[in-house]
Amino acid sequence: MKYLDIETSQLKAIGGFDTAKEISGQPELWGKIVDKLEKEREVIASFLESTLKKTEKIILTGAGTSAYIGLSVEGFIQRNTGVTTMSIATTHLVSHPQDYLEEGVPTLLVSFARSGNSPESIAAVKLADAHVKDCSHLIITCSADGDLAKYASKNNHLVFLLPPESNDKSLAMTGSYSGMLLTILLMGRFDRLTSMKEVVHTLRTCTEEFLNKKLDRVKKIAALGFTRAVFLGSGPLYGTAMESQLKLQELTDGHVICKNDSYLGFRHGPKAVVNEETLLVYFFSNNKKVLQYEMDLVRGMGVGKKPLKQIGIAMSDYDIPSVDELIVLGGGRDKVIEDEYLAVCYIVLGQLLAFYTSLNLKLRPDSPSETGAISRVVQGVKIY
Repeated sequence: MKYLDIETSQLKAIGGFDTAKEISGQPELWGKIVDKLEKEREVIASFLESTLKKTEKIILTGAGTSAYIGLSVEGFIQRNTGVTTMSIATTHLVSHPQDYLEEGVPTLLVSFARSGNSPESIAAVKLADAHVKDCSHLIITCSADGDLAKYASKNNHLVFLLPPESNDKSLAMTGSYSGMLLTILLMGRFDRLTSMKEVVHTLRTCTEEFLNKKLDRVKKIAALGFTRAVFLGSGPLYGTAMESQLKLQELTDGHVICKNDSYLGFRHGPKAVVNEETLLVYFFSNNKKVLQYEMDLVRGMGVGKKPLKQIGIAMSDYDIPSVDELIVLGGGRDKVIEDEYLAVCYIVLGQLLAFYTSLNLKLRPDSPSETGAISRVVQGVKIY
């Protein structure tokens, strides 16, 4: 049995089995999530309908990787609910609750968590209940045994548990991230869940094609020896860029220093980080207007220090001479998939780069932190 083109026995020997299996298993996981949502449709629909009628603010929250989900969906949720929506990490919410929680504003707190055991996760829901008179909770998590899944709020709440295989065993979140992201996207258009199956099928097909036919291209990129990496994404794909930089930095134990930004934001100073040891990664939008801004930035990279390599991922085979490697997924589908859904499969590029670069550095992707500085569930946080 192979995962990411490496035999199981070898993966176990080099400490990469769980990560490789969890990255590879995402398309199948996404299908199981759709099935579970359908099975629990009545309960979920009832909760969403009754809750959104009274809600005036939605806060999307989580810690670390789980917080980045909100960055990819806040605009989508606001458009589809008509309710003011904010993405606020628990790591902000816990220290400054007064800046985000308003007593007289009916609020829906949407919490994302893999284990649900991070100290900030449970503190955030307790603070929301304490500060907001009418607070509802939607908890999306991967572990039935986590503190968050077991939280007994006296207020209106619903817990949605992803399929068990979403609860990654490896240090870095992969399937848990894309699975929770897909879940909230489907809940955002829950009245159209049946028709959204086609979108999920396309995402699965594109990702399977990537994993089955394009791994060699990612391996070559990962072997370039870059010491810096910058990921750029617009709108929903900004969250993808942020998660990608974290993934690569985590799995390389900080040997590769990473940044992320929007295309427009990158011009305002952060571009200075680029040097001859920098890998520049573009997540290209399907929105033609947005793409114009992105292409302008790419053309502008001809001025100043040249990066080691420029690579991109897109749904169409754009002619971009300055991009050294363009990975095209599901050619011709660019009119079908919106950027927020592309975030679900585009993240696989960031995950694969992180995995193969980790191996090239002789690290163990399942537990890459040689000093124990980072762990699967954060330690040492005291709640005051």
